[in-house]
Amino acid sequence: MRLNKAIAAAGLCSRRKADELILAGQVRINGTLEENPARRVLPGDRIAVNDRELAAAQEYYYLLLHKPVQTVCTVNDPEGRPTVMAYLPPEVRHLRLYPVGRLDYFSEGLLLLTNDGELAQRLTHPRHHQPKTYEVLIRGSVPETALAVMRRGMRLDEGQALLPVDVEAKTAENGNTLLRMVLRQGVNRQIRRMCRDLGLTILRLRRVAQGPLALGSLKPGAARALAPGEVAGLRQSVGLPSQV
Repeated sequence: MRLNKAIAAAGLCSRRKADELILAGQVRINGTLEENPARRVLPGDRIAVNDRELAAAQEYYYLLLHKPVQTVCTVNDPEGRPTVMAYLPPEVRHLRLYPVGRLDYFSEGLLLLTNDGELAQRLTHPRHHQPKTYEVLIRGSVPETALAVMRRGMRLDEGQALLPVDVEAKTAENGNTLLRMVLRQGVNRQIRRMCRDLGLTILRLRRVAQGPLALGSLKPGAARALAPGEVAGLRQSVGLPSQV
């Protein structure tokens, strides 16, 4: 991360004050004077302000997980159900990653986990809500009238009005229907409630994309680190600098 943010993350001062300290020649990295607030700090670098060494800079990490069904998107579950934390690679478990957003117990697909609190806050704020794409397998056929209702925006039985949903349908095996749906608002269990009200039975619900991220061929339970370009695109999509 940038030097000024590393100093702020260590709890010494604000990022603006960190800029002042750096420009005043009061900061050293590994014993060497550093006057560039944008200098990139690597894990293991020693930062000292006025000869006082700070705690290690936070190592930000971004993990894309294919959440399996019958797991919960929490760190701990009071009911003792499996959580997504069990699928973290051993080498990153010390980084205190947290799920960003939710998928319900019987849904699967793309889930982001990170310790970048600023990004997580943006991604879960309604102002920065990103389009999310789902593949939904429906038992039997889906009437065109049901698709039309989704596309123009519908009102749930509970009275909540929904924005229009982009939805395309194609025939799947055994006479079932695969819907590809793009949602642009964060309503709890929206797809399940929509299908309930339209008399449709969901056989499988999988999130395959979120903003600039795509699940791709990642198997259930598997995880991978985001590439630098993916991190940059994700941060830019919510109005943050591309580099931490």
